[in-house]
Amino acid sequence: MLWLETGLYLRIEELANGPRPLPLASGFSSGTAYRALGCFNPSETSDAYYILSNDRDEIWFICNRHLRTVSLEPESKLFRLPLPKTTVPENLLKALPASDLT
Repeated sequence: MLWLETGLYLRIEELANGPRPLPLASGFSSGTAYRALGCFNPSETSDAYYILSNDRDEIWFICNRHLRTVSLEPESKLFRLPLPKTTVPENLLKALPASDLT
């Protein structure tokens, strides 16, 4: 089954022992949101494989277990969007043990 989406952006959160290919070793980066160009669900597995264009403009099938949703941007035609740098809110910093901050 092949499905095409109109504007779903996904980020990489690679699992250490996750299914191959490992996205961060295949031209993807954790600081980028990737537009889902499609999705393939082979009948022999419960995993879905999203079709993404990596930073080298190569097309890859990446397992859904490595991906997290970012946004729906149906008007955008970009293959990739930069993710904003995240910061920890000040109130959470105060609640964290000092050992977690180093």
